[in-house]
Amino acid sequence: MTTGMSGWDGKETKAFGKFSPRRRGGLRRYEQEMGIVERNAWRSVFPSVQNLLDHLRRYTKSASSREKYLCQVAQFCRWARMGPEDLVKLPKTRIELLIQDWVDGMEELGRSRSYLNCVIKRLRTFFHANGFVGEKELNIRTYFMPTRYRKVPEYIPTKEEVYCMANAVGNTRDRAIILCLFSSGLRVSTLLALNYGDVVEELERGEDIVKMPVYPAMKERVPEACKGQIPYYTFICREATEALRCYLREREERYGRIKMDDPLFHSEWTLWDRDVRSSKRLTRATVGKIVKRAAKLAGISQWEHVTPHALRKAFEMVLVSQTIDGGRMDKATQEFLMGHILPGSQDYYYDKTRVDFHRKEYAKLDFSTGVQRETVDKLVSIDEVEEYLASGWLFVAKVDDNKIIVRKD
Repeated sequence: MTTGMSGWDGKETKAFGKFSPRRRGGLRRYEQEMGIVERNAWRSVFPSVQNLLDHLRRYTKSASSREKYLCQVAQFCRWARMGPEDLVKLPKTRIELLIQDWVDGMEELGRSRSYLNCVIKRLRTFFHANGFVGEKELNIRTYFMPTRYRKVPEYIPTKEEVYCMANAVGNTRDRAIILCLFSSGLRVSTLLALNYGDVVEELERGEDIVKMPVYPAMKERVPEACKGQIPYYTFICREATEALRCYLREREERYGRIKMDDPLFHSEWTLWDRDVRSSKRLTRATVGKIVKRAAKLAGISQWEHVTPHALRKAFEMVLVSQTIDGGRMDKATQEFLMGHILPGSQDYYYDKTRVDFHRKEYAKLDFSTGVQRETVDKLVSIDEVEEYLASGWLFVAKVDDNKIIVRKD
């Protein structure tokens, strides 16, 4: 099996001189320190860590939770200069002092209070799984969270600004990502976990409003997908569907037929061989950069504070706003399309199987900007593109190897 890339001289080359993108990853640092037997395994050589893994496996068996809890315990062990087996042998008061000192030190370094409370919760869970219950339960002071507390600023773009972002990116993939995030309200990890096979049936059927399914098996592709293992579905609007079709047509022209288990949005990392690029998923960090770059190009003054999650909140604003028929969407339907559990017994009685009903309700949402614009589309040759873009025209789609569609207000 090939473990690296070949250079001009036939020797293996490494990305940035550090690693080969083809090589299978070994144990990460926190896994080594926690005695994990193999990458992503639920087995540890340390009984205390195994107790934590057993607890998490019984609770949710979330790969994302497993990673976060193990990282937290490993960092605490590193700071305390003790192994996990040594920590669980300490007296209760000594453990409380150590944890309190650690989180207080992080607070002085500027970490957010919500993060520090998460740290305390995860460490409590580790010790709870190792017998610190009842009278031995740890008593650690958490940090007060003021109403609407937020450490990192966030800017939620308006509908007009979202469309400006989509028009500013200049390539079909990034345009489709922005419009899909905005009009579906999907979390970024969920969008990245979608496969081409999840949407191809509705695309081929000619649906203008395409269903985006969310289901627990997606977590096998991206651990953070399908939060809480809550299955649901949402939709994308007509503009997003059009952008998605343009992107998929261009992708097939460049890389050939898309397989059912290929990611809906693929990586363009040039260190991947061209014939495998279409099967590689994007990362959360890459999508974050795409969104910030689009916000900057769109001229949003607070572009640094625009995140993929801000687009989910922009979708929520559409849900709660007046629909095109002058009414309001039912609150339960709003919650379902956001992927939330309905309060009390409402979730049990809510009919989640009525796809056509939800599609019709979604079709009433007002994704228009309220600004009437006249645009001109033009078919130009590939040699003329640079000149048109420099004069204010926007890239829309690639027709073939020699023709491009550009647009201008």
